[in-house]
Amino acid sequence: MNFEIIGKITETRTIAAGPSVKIRKILWKRYGRGRWRKLKGVAKVRLLDGTIRLAEVHWFEAHGIGKRKMRINASSMNNHGKWSNQICRLY
Repeated sequence: MNFEIIGKITETRTIAAGPSVKIRKILWKRYGRGRWRKLKGVAKVRLLDGTIRLAEVHWFEAHGIGKRKMRINASSMNNHGKWSNQICRLY
């Protein structure tokens, strides 16, 4: 990962589950079979350059396997609490 999560992930929501997870077969081969779900949430993250931002984080998760393939979807929120136009994809 090119970032570090600081604190808890809040506002967690399931985006896809079961057959709706498009890379399910890849996840099975790499990490094992399980009920894979794609989730998203909001967390404070520290980027490689040391800046700390509020970001939307996406990841895959299965019971007994844990969180895998985390990435940042939107890099920051503006002062009014709305997502900025900046998009930062870090893998």
